[in-house]
Amino acid sequence: MEPLAERMRPKKIEDLVGQEHLLGPGATLRTMIDSGRLLSTIFWGPPGIGKTSLAMLLALENKRPFYTLSAISAGVKDVRDVIEKAKNQSFFDAHSPVLFIDEIHRFSKSQQHALLQAVEKGIITLIGATTENPSFEVISALLSRCQVLVLEPLGKTELEGLIHKAIKDDSMLRKLNIELESTKAILRYSGGDARKLFNALEIVCNTDQDPIVISDKSTTKLLQNNLGIYDKGGEMHYDVISAYIKSIRGSDPNAGVYWLARMIEGGEDIAFISRRLVILASEDIGLANPNALLIANACFEAVRKIGLPEARIILSQATIYLACSPKSNSAYLAIKEAQSTVKKQTNLAVPLHLRNAPTKLMKELGYGDGYKYSHDFEQKFTDQQYLPEDLDGTAFYNPDSSFEERFTSFLKARWGKKYGY
Repeated sequence: MEPLAERMRPKKIEDLVGQEHLLGPGATLRTMIDSGRLLSTIFWGPPGIGKTSLAMLLALENKRPFYTLSAISAGVKDVRDVIEKAKNQSFFDAHSPVLFIDEIHRFSKSQQHALLQAVEKGIITLIGATTENPSFEVISALLSRCQVLVLEPLGKTELEGLIHKAIKDDSMLRKLNIELESTKAILRYSGGDARKLFNALEIVCNTDQDPIVISDKSTTKLLQNNLGIYDKGGEMHYDVISAYIKSIRGSDPNAGVYWLARMIEGGEDIAFISRRLVILASEDIGLANPNALLIANACFEAVRKIGLPEARIILSQATIYLACSPKSNSAYLAIKEAQSTVKKQTNLAVPLHLRNAPTKLMKELGYGDGYKYSHDFEQKFTDQQYLPEDLDGTAFYNPDSSFEERFTSFLKARWGKKYGY
């Protein structure tokens, strides 16, 4: 018997839950379906929201052959075999087959290059699915030949609708006497992932009780013993990486190494882990220890070159170093505040003395007039206006670590009380 998640896979496009921004009237995918012209596309979004189902339904709606490969298990030969099959089907005015590649961000560069010519010539219509930003791992040549569509997470109403639909329509569940008392626990365990939602529902309903009462208490008791395994594509993926980052931010190297081990043993992508360390090095350590970014970036480059199992040692070293570093989020707060200001006041003029004057007319209009070249002055500093006039004296950067005390002294000596240092 197929699992519930597979039995509940939508059979037509109208059955698909969510993604109204792509499938509603006049939206991108709706237009492609109505016109019969599918373009190579990459679906980017969290797990369990229907990326695979959507790809299958697009092919079905447009009466196209559908091939699928998993980036985890497929090699270059598998890619070339599918392309050869597609070529053999390219006769008369037949539409090109759809090749769906799950977790396309895990495809190596050689595998992606093997796709290029077939996509460019229209031999296949590529649909890729990824939970990671495709700009990180998909080569630019392939990315430029695809449109990237962002799929949105499913909301509470949509997930509850799936539960009711499964209980009412599924060939197995509709035979059972099910009383749905509460959905809060089952939604929490699903983490917004429809596949996990159905898996959890199937576990809860796998009992000899009559009636089967689905309550928060009974759900929690049953699922705690069944859903504890790390799933790199589901809820645990997000929970564990969250615990990992927060442990390092909280300066606990022991917890950091533990959560790192959980991810490595669960098969998590080491490039994903190391990317998060690079972000953390700036967001949470920043100017309290500028070397943290160098260490994190070196870790990122090293694990990509070395690979597992040795990469685990490099990740462990970086994890411990970052956890034991002093913390400062002043750079993060500075850019956040500056962006907020820019959104509120979008067109503040650049002060005239700071403007570039590449033409004679611009010079005549006073562009660059009055600019003072800092190197001509004592201590390489002179007091002049750099922000737009309406923001004069606004401080976006506020030092907040012992390392940054030198910055405070430096700025106070030059700007006095202007920025409140």
